Amino acid sequence: MTQRHKFARHALVATASLGALALAMMAHDAAAQTAEVAAPQTDDAAEVDDIVVTGFRASLQNSLNIKRREAGVVDAISAEDIADFPDTNLAESIQRIPGVSIDRDAGEGRSITVRGLSSEFTRTRINGIEAQASTGATDSSGGVNRGRGFDFNVFASELFNNITVRKTASAETEEGSLGATVDLRTSRPFDKVGFQGALSGQYGYNDLSQDWSPRFAGLISNTWADDQIGALFSIAYSERDSLEEGFSSVRWGPASADGGFQNGAVLPNAARTYHPRIPRYGSLEHSQERLGATLSVQARPGNGPTLFTMDMLYSKLDSTRSENFLQAWSLSRGADQGGKPQVDIMSFEIDPDTGEMIYAQLDDMDIRSEQRFDELQTEFKQMTFGVEHEFSDRLRFNGLIGRAESSFANPVQVSAIIDRQNVDGYSYDFRQNRNLPAINWGFNVADPTQWSVVGPTGAQPRSELRISSNFQENVYTTGEANFAFDLSDWLTLKAGVSRKEYESSSRAFARPNNANGSPALPAGTSMASVTNLLSGFGRNLDLPSGAATSWVRPDLAALQTVWNYNCNCDTGVAGGDFRLIGLNGNPSTYGNWRDVTETDTGAYVQADWDTEIMGVPFRGNIGVRQVKTEVDALGYSNVGGVATPVRGENEYDDTLPSLNVSIEPMKDLIVRVGAAKVMARPPVTSLVPVFTLSAAGAATNTASLGNVELEPYRATTYDLSVEYYFAPEALLSFAYFYKDISTYVQTTTEPLSYSQLTALNPVAFPAGGRPAGDIYQFSTPTNTPGGPLKGFEISYQQTFSFLPSLLSNIGTQLNYTHVESEIQYCVTATCAAFVTADLVNLSPNAWNATLYYDDGKFNARVSAAYRDTYFQSVPGSNGATGLIPYQGKTETTTIDASASYNLTDNLSVSVEGLNLTDEANRQNHGDIGLPRDSTYVYHHTGRQVYIGARYRF
Repeated sequence: MTQRHKFARHALVATASLGALALAMMAHDAAAQTAEVAAPQTDDAAEVDDIVVTGFRASLQNSLNIKRREAGVVDAISAEDIADFPDTNLAESIQRIPGVSIDRDAGEGRSITVRGLSSEFTRTRINGIEAQASTGATDSSGGVNRGRGFDFNVFASELFNNITVRKTASAETEEGSLGATVDLRTSRPFDKVGFQGALSGQYGYNDLSQDWSPRFAGLISNTWADDQIGALFSIAYSERDSLEEGFSSVRWGPASADGGFQNGAVLPNAARTYHPRIPRYGSLEHSQERLGATLSVQARPGNGPTLFTMDMLYSKLDSTRSENFLQAWSLSRGADQGGKPQVDIMSFEIDPDTGEMIYAQLDDMDIRSEQRFDELQTEFKQMTFGVEHEFSDRLRFNGLIGRAESSFANPVQVSAIIDRQNVDGYSYDFRQNRNLPAINWGFNVADPTQWSVVGPTGAQPRSELRISSNFQENVYTTGEANFAFDLSDWLTLKAGVSRKEYESSSRAFARPNNANGSPALPAGTSMASVTNLLSGFGRNLDLPSGAATSWVRPDLAALQTVWNYNCNCDTGVAGGDFRLIGLNGNPSTYGNWRDVTETDTGAYVQADWDTEIMGVPFRGNIGVRQVKTEVDALGYSNVGGVATPVRGENEYDDTLPSLNVSIEPMKDLIVRVGAAKVMARPPVTSLVPVFTLSAAGAATNTASLGNVELEPYRATTYDLSVEYYFAPEALLSFAYFYKDISTYVQTTTEPLSYSQLTALNPVAFPAGGRPAGDIYQFSTPTNTPGGPLKGFEISYQQTFSFLPSLLSNIGTQLNYTHVESEIQYCVTATCAAFVTADLVNLSPNAWNATLYYDDGKFNARVSAAYRDTYFQSVPGSNGATGLIPYQGKTETTTIDASASYNLTDNLSVSVEGLNLTDEANRQNHGDIGLPRDSTYVYHHTGRQVYIGARYRF
């Protein structure tokens, strides 16, 4: 689809949504103008110029109040009411904040990027302590999160009442972020004293999967003994069944790779001619079940100076994913697997501007049908206990201890592959559609008799049965103590200490020695009995004429009956060893067994002031934080087939000064200035000092070594913000930010002789182990120079209360962010050569727009979120010699809409539409500085609509 048509489609949907909103406003009973409303009594609520608002307007107003009273640059989102967050997904809500963009998996928000810095550079705290939540996505969406990033899709939004994004650093806020610190806060009984309760239910429908899914939430809270003690309990449950369909290529590669084509000489320049490596159509079925609960108990004995708070949070996300692919296999394999050197090019067309082979007819192609099934489980548990005490009017204390555990399990991952070998007449054609090629498979893919299971003695490629399981656990244990002393009525001195321990553990199991071959079918077993037909592929996808909409796929249940592959045993037949083995003899899993422990000890002093200079309000803070990080990393290297433990230790210190200044030179105009030194710790997976060495005689000599001695990412940041609160419920702001990233971390690769490897690490690569002159492609994580990152945010928010009648209840929220960077990506470990490009996950441009109507009884809004193209990895995989490949994601615009109506003071009904344009997920593959923009993934997930009701006690 052309960009012009794409824009027209978005404009049409947006216009229709706005038109529906206008009609709903006009049809609404005019008596609503006089509806009496009351402001929520949260800690963050406040009246501005005697205007009292509720619902979405109250949420926006509370967010403005939080932003206005902070000394640093802060943005926030507040719940519209108890157990009623503005969006069904936390990440979807956070993306409304200036500078925040999100990444999705299966159409649902998963992680965030703040001011161009990914989730690896962003800390997330829940109820005051750092936490990490891991899920497992599709391979193209990042797979299992084994890093420091936070997966927001683990949690139901109804469990939280406030999100605060702190974009500038202060000494009292723990270190660990270059981008921002995100604070999530659950509800507490003292937020609203007395009895409170709410129940809500929704049913959702997806127009692609054509499935209905329920969603429920409830909250109950009360205080007793003259509000000296209170308790709150909330629960949320949801199901979601979705479908993801489209085309993917598993990247593009040069025609000269993998030994080249059998008649590759027909190509004018094979080394600069690119083709899809595994062109395939895919249908992915997602099913998830999410359960979450919170419990909060607060006590203030005798309504005195001491407040005790205990918060507990639990969430469990269970999901399954069935991935079904019809794919051409030969173009990504060498001769030993019956690959590209056996393929004949019969005809072709090359784009002269990009070098892409956009059309090819090929003979002797191997075609495969694959079904992969995953069971995925995430369980999150957190408990915190806090004490606040006022020793006097001037001296205060607060302390917090807590533990957050996130356990991810992928106990079942099985993939069965059946084959059709040496097909003539196969062709692919991107000439009419760059994202959805016309593919002629060369045979009837819906006929099971055309397929076969190629057993362990058959010709390559042999059919496969891949079985594995993997696990990831992250634990944060935190303790801190903070004191504040008022030196005067305008100056407060703060000091505190903290200690935090982070534990990250990974485990993996697989079939012995990565042996993925399948047994042959027993005599008399037909292909029809071990396969089934996938049908109905391509709904709403605008497939090319003649595209296959049905194909035969392996039937995992039937194959289990035939092979008993779930036995975790050796069945005794050829190809039938289905044992899942880890450290006890399976070298293919050793790299996924690791334990990393970080202990961070910190202390800070900070001075806060709030005064006037010549009648001008002047406030802010200045301080310094000192922190020591101690790292202990354990992994296992393969030494002669034996898992050999390798341990490394490291420690480093950081001194992190910070300054935040806020002045109000005229009424309602606030100017903020901030400066700080910040740091973010290196990727966990890079710290484990394990080594690898390719087998003797391998086609390509490779070696690698982890690096426990990595230093953290470090940067100096500067911020300037101007905010004009020019009317009630209104803001116009401009924020400029500059980050000088002095230290970066990336994995570099360079050729080294074995003798050089020995000199680098004689334990990992002992002298005499291999011929000294053999050359190896050696990769290792390395600290490298970073580069500058700079940008600005513009935000406008206003309720048009100056307009007459119903129009006075209309409002808008708009923001735009521009970011650019110059990161030096090293090509060699010594950085003798490098390329300068934008930071990974940085979108140069992003904007959000919301138009709403809210009169206290009827509420409607439509929102759009745009994110520009960005890199996902640099350098990427499968590049041509001398070029720097990248993998990226192209621009997206998502449009959502919702409306609710209060039938009574307690009962409301609602409707919500998500991804109304069915925006596709397009990922691309190209080369830095060159025009190639090859489609890597083009999937869509459909539109989602929820209808529901809510009752408030």
